[in-house]
Amino acid sequence: MSSDRELEELRRRRLMELQKESMTSEENARREEEERRVAQKERQEILKKFLTPEAVQRLANIRLARPEVAENVENQILSIAQSGRLNRMITDNELKSILVRITEKRETKIERR
Repeated sequence: MSSDRELEELRRRRLMELQKESMTSEENARREEEERRVAQKERQEILKKFLTPEAVQRLANIRLARPEVAENVENQILSIAQSGRLNRMITDNELKSILVRITEKRETKIERR
């Protein structure tokens, strides 16, 4: 009987440990998600300072279709802005030209002979 009680006590303790670990990992995941959300919001606020409303809309549309291209453009704009070299707003036409340059670099041209 005593060994059954001890075994049950060990199981109960182990279950409590597992529950604590689970809570900790869930808490960490929530915290990381919140940090990611805050960082993304800060990025968007900085971009809104340096992009016209039309350019912001175009970038949002691109993000839906090609997120990697949108992120690349955002990173370039943010790095220029943080270095202090961007002292005006980027228009929709200027954003288009940036996109053309980026997509030209990424396209692979295949020739058949």
